[in-house]
Amino acid sequence: MSNKTTIGDKFRTYLKHPGSFIVMLLVMLSAIITFAVLIFLIAYILINGVPHITPSLFSLEYTSENASVVPALVNTIIMTLLSLVIAVPFGIFSAVFLVEYAPRGNKFVEIIRLTTETLQGIPSIVYGLFGMLLFVNALGWGFSLLAGAFTMAIMILPLIMRNTEEALKAVPDSYREGSFGLGAGKLRTVFRIVLPSAIPGVLAGVILAIGRIVGETAALMYTSGTVAQIPDSIMGSGRTLALHMYTLSSEGLYMNQAYATAVILLVLVVGINALSSFIARKLTKA
Repeated sequence: MSNKTTIGDKFRTYLKHPGSFIVMLLVMLSAIITFAVLIFLIAYILINGVPHITPSLFSLEYTSENASVVPALVNTIIMTLLSLVIAVPFGIFSAVFLVEYAPRGNKFVEIIRLTTETLQGIPSIVYGLFGMLLFVNALGWGFSLLAGAFTMAIMILPLIMRNTEEALKAVPDSYREGSFGLGAGKLRTVFRIVLPSAIPGVLAGVILAIGRIVGETAALMYTSGTVAQIPDSIMGSGRTLALHMYTLSSEGLYMNQAYATAVILLVLVVGINALSSFIARKLTKA
């Protein structure tokens, strides 16, 4: 009863101020539209994709008859792990330098921040062309998972770096001062006190990076190639799930399999997000 009274009181308060009431309506409308669009997209994918998920779709070998997603799924996992192994250490250590070691107000630091923000706004196809020119052609790696992983690492590096930087800034200075007061050095304070406290924010950046890797097509089309098989090594060509879905739909012959691939991709992303959130909660409690 008290909750209803509180909500009613708030509503009457908004009515007394027309400007606040209009803003409240706009905010509620925006939230409802956003939620409705999300539900519509998920429902559309599930309705069109779930009926076409068949056992042949999970065959170990891709053929023109089954359009199996297994090779693409394996390639997606390999691509994600390779990209994170390359980008995460650089992103975290760069953020630690900017927040904990670099002098505040330094021009060089400002240039680095401006550069990372600029890199975040570059279209993915530009990264793909850069990766093709450097990794595929200049370094002679050819169309390979390694070339694609390095290209994706460059793409997600600014994202991880900026999220980690903001997470480190959110750690109260009292944590650092307390650690220094107990006799801990700078290195121990950063890696035993500050970074563990910033883990949820760091993982948020990693989750966003994983989402970008899993959903990327343009950059990988020019670097990892579109071969629908699991390569023998990271120097071989292979397509990821998103690229597999794009290829199937662009051919126009496997639209049902493309929708089914979209469902699998959706489940994969949700699963990764749930796992990352679970790990974040466990690390925070620890």
